[in-house]
Amino acid sequence: MTPYDLARELVDQAHEADPTRLPDGRAAELDYAEKMEQWVQKLVPDAAPILLLAARCQHLERWSVPRTSYSADRIGYLTWRKFLYGKQAERTKELLLQAGVSEEEASEAYQWVSKSGLKTNSGTQSLEDAAILVFLENEIMSFVAQHSDYPREKFVNILRKSWGKLSPAGQQAALQLDLPPAVVGMIQEALGE
Repeated sequence: MTPYDLARELVDQAHEADPTRLPDGRAAELDYAEKMEQWVQKLVPDAAPILLLAARCQHLERWSVPRTSYSADRIGYLTWRKFLYGKQAERTKELLLQAGVSEEEASEAYQWVSKSGLKTNSGTQSLEDAAILVFLENEIMSFVAQHSDYPREKFVNILRKSWGKLSPAGQQAALQLDLPPAVVGMIQEALGE
């Protein structure tokens, strides 16, 4: 077994601890990790094993720090998210080193998962692209339903900001998604079309 295989096992064991379960009984965090890895594979066909592992760690043990543990306002959200980036990156590095992955690669994965160098680091950008594509493809409708009190303009602004974080390849992939007409309309509005 390679260090990458062992790291994958350790990461997936951590995902299995997620108390949120899908209807089929699988851990929600494990399902998310698989979708992240699939998107990185699509966007970076020759992705190194360490990049694929980092993709699986995007939300590593996120369930352990509920959003409700921070204030409900924007400052609370941004503080929670920043804390998670660091926590998830630390845990990623810990598990990779435990599996025997080199310090250099574990540090790269740490940088990517912590969102360091967005727009300038290709690994960080690949993870960001994948995260936004997973959100658009699988989560946006439940997000809209969960925040039905938001005015349309707030959703449009969220999509505008997300679009700005995508690389050109990520934007092209997003345009190929089969999205509900309401979401397409908000994206078009966000892009000024």
